[in-house]
Amino acid sequence: FLETAAYFCMKPKMGEKEVSPHSFFSIWHEFSSDFKEFWKKENKLILQERVKEAEEVCRQKKGKSLYNIRPKHDSGIVSKKYSYV
Repeated sequence: FLETAAYFCMKPKMGEKEVSPHSFFSIWHEFSSDFKEFWKKENKLILQERVKEAEEVCRQKKGKSLYNIRPKHDSGIVSKKYSYV
């Protein structure tokens, strides 16, 4: 524990000889909870951007048809029946 506290340059509070676990982990808890909130917000923004990109790609593909629709030409018995009238 003391090596970890020294690695993060923790100094003991006034009147204490060493860094207490309580002071170290109270700061660590604040940091980790803040980091978790920012992480969730950032992931939400990234997800929204990806959804927008996917919607744009979908719109572009819908604009460009993969097949052509030709108008139906009248042929067969029904069209001949009505064309003589």
